[in-house]
Parts: sequence; C-alpha cells; structure tokens
Amino acid sequence: MSVDAFVIKWDNLLVMEQKELWVRCHQNPILTRDCVPYPCNSVLNPGATLQESNTILLMRVEDRRGISHITVARSANGVDGWIVENQPLIVPQKTEYPEEEWGVEDPRVVYLDHEDRWAITYTAYSSEGPRVSLAFTRDFKTVERYGCILEVEDKDAALFPCTFNGRWALLHRPTGRSQFPGANIWISFSDDFRHWKDTSLVMEARKGPWWDAGKIGLSTPPLRTEEGWLISYHGVKETCCGLLYRVGLALLDLEDPGKVVRRCREWAMAPCESYERIGDVGNVIFPCGWVQEGGKLRMYYGCADTRIGMAESFTQRLLDLLLSEEDAKGLEL
Repeated sequence: MSVDAFVIKWDNLLVMEQKELWVRCHQNPILTRDCVPYPCNSVLNPGATLQESNTILLMRVEDRRGISHITVARSANGVDGWIVENQPLIVPQKTEYPEEEWGVEDPRVVYLDHEDRWAITYTAYSSEGPRVSLAFTRDFKTVERYGCILEVEDKDAALFPCTFNGRWALLHRPTGRSQFPGANIWISFSDDFRHWKDTSLVMEARKGPWWDAGKIGLSTPPLRTEEGWLISYHGVKETCCGLLYRVGLALLDLEDPGKVVRRCREWAMAPCESYERIGDVGNVIFPCGWVQEGGKLRMYYGCADTRIGMAESFTQRLLDLLLSEEDAKGLEL
C-alpha cells in the first residue's frame, strides 16, 4: 500500500470515528480480571462517580464460584493507572441480608448534595430473584447499608441526585407482578429512602422488530442538563442467536421526572468490538455509570459480561441528537 493510500484510509477512519456518537477509548478494555489483586472470573457493569479529582468505579466482580461482589477502582484520569482495592466494598451478607444469598450486582452511584454522601443502589440476588438494595458512603472505604428497599423482582435502579417536592425519586425496573407487566422503566418516590410509593410507568419497551423491543432498563443514573434529565438505557432484542444488548438515550422533564420529553429512535451504541461481542455473555454492552467533566462525558460499561470499557462523548452532542429528532417524543415511538 502506498503512503498516499494509507493517509486517505486513515483520514476516512478519522471521519468515521468523529461521526460516532460515542468514541471508544483506544485502551479498551480498560479493566479486566487481571487488574484485580485477588482471584476472580470477571469484572463488569461498573457504577461511576468523581471524588475530588479522581474517577471512582464501583466494579461488579464475579468470583470463581459465580457470585458477585462490588469492589472500588480509582484513577486520576479515568482512563488508566487504575488502583483496585484489595478488599471488596460490598460483599453478600446472606445471614443479615438473605436477599443477597447469590450475590450483589450492577451498582449505580449518585452524589446527594444535601446529604453530603453518595448513594449506591445495587441488585441483591437470591433464589427468590433480584431486588433493589441501597447503601451510603462518604469515602468509598466503608458503607452504611440500608438493605432491600424494593421487593422481588426489581433491578436497574438509580436515584436522582435531588428531591422533588421534598421526596426522593428512584428509577427502576419491576417485573414479574401483575401490576408491572413487561420489562419497562418505572419511577417511585420516598420521604425516607425506605418506603417507596406513587409508582408510575416512565417508558415502555417498543414492540416488534425494534432494537429495544422485548425489555428495557435504566443504564446510567439521571444527569441534570438545562434541557432535562439525560439518561441512557439498555434495550434487549431477542435474536435467533440470542439476546442483543444495545444502549439508547432519553430525556426526562426537569420538574416531572416521570415524563419523557425525548427518546431516540435509534440506538446510541451497540456491541461491535471483539471484546464486546465475545465473553461470558456475548453481544452485550451494559453501562451503569458515567461522569461529566466540563462538557465531556465518559461512560463506563460492561463488555460481554467479562471486562470493562469506556467511551466518550459530549453532553451537548447527545442533547442535540435528542432535540433534533422532531418525532422523538412520547412512548409509542
């Protein structure tokens, strides 16, 4: 190949990369089981936040029995140089919390300004099924556990970082009960983090051949913008080769977070790299956290239930996409 041909090809690749809504980190996967200072099977589905100048990941770590716990990883730049703790932050305690018998999974973490602490929602898993549990921390070294806050079956939960009319709001995905048909995103409210009520439907899975038909669930916690609460969510489509997990975007009303303002028709990101398509569960990208610095967003996600990747975008670019689709309103699209 001539030098000119190489330059043309490289320029084309650059153009293609710039057109991507999310640009994958060139060091992906940024974390694997080899980064953990004790034996494990995989690292996946991390919650993410900023603590002073450091990026904190709450990694779901699956041990070699198949049971998961949550371990902290820290990085000064959010890309490399990760320091992984020697001991988990949250381990299953089935004696005191029987709902955690089979593990704790998929944490989302949100900083609560008025509380001066972080709230960690995670899935507690047992023979009865998944439930939503809650813990708080101020230092990511110790936690105050609240235990189960939503009954089986429920998962994919995250708090909003502020109250609405004096009440906390929680997005989650209840299933398996007559009052919660399908696998959709709902919202509930609470005065005390323990008792949740006024549950209502936020967003439904689409029907038929759509990429997010079948089931949907919250991915990253709500991010406040001038246009509304920005969320990402996973859509799961059943194919002849198995389930396919992709990621979409939606915008919720600032004052009424149970109301969808915008929802993208197309997926925003899909598994395409080998580390996203091949693993313990193939063809899965599963974000649980993002962090915003300036106008840039870094989204952290599980890759094929085996390793962790990161992708970057600009907050305004995501909003522009949502606002540009004139028909991207409502739940029927």
